[in-house]
Amino acid sequence: MQRSKTFASLLLLVVFLAGGALGYTADKIMRDRGHSRGDRGRPSIDRMARELGLTPAQRAGFDSIMDSRRKQMHELYKPMQPQLDSLMKLGHTIGDSTHEQLKRLLNPEQQAKLDRMRDEMRRRGDRRGPGPGGKPEP
Repeated sequence: MQRSKTFASLLLLVVFLAGGALGYTADKIMRDRGHSRGDRGRPSIDRMARELGLTPAQRAGFDSIMDSRRKQMHELYKPMQPQLDSLMKLGHTIGDSTHEQLKRLLNPEQQAKLDRMRDEMRRRGDRRGPGPGGKPEP
């Protein structure tokens, strides 16, 4: 019994870390491609401009360079988008399967709590904006 609990805990940790890595990668790609809610990169650019004390002319040049970078990154990732979409879909499938496997180890009260925890994580994910390709995540 103790071995099963250890295995389940380890599996949960691995799934959590894999999800975090996948989410971080997708988030970085989406930021670089310019797919963000609103103008998500703007606050860090605004902060840099403020801390550097840029003049309006410097800021215009800064914005132009950053826009060019965004376009270059978009073109860099464009050929990989179908693979990224497939990976995201596969990641969701693995996550759903893992969730169901974990639930089989729990009593009904724990199962309900695990479902609520997953729902909360998904709600937080929805606030981060769309997934790769501009599609909302399930």
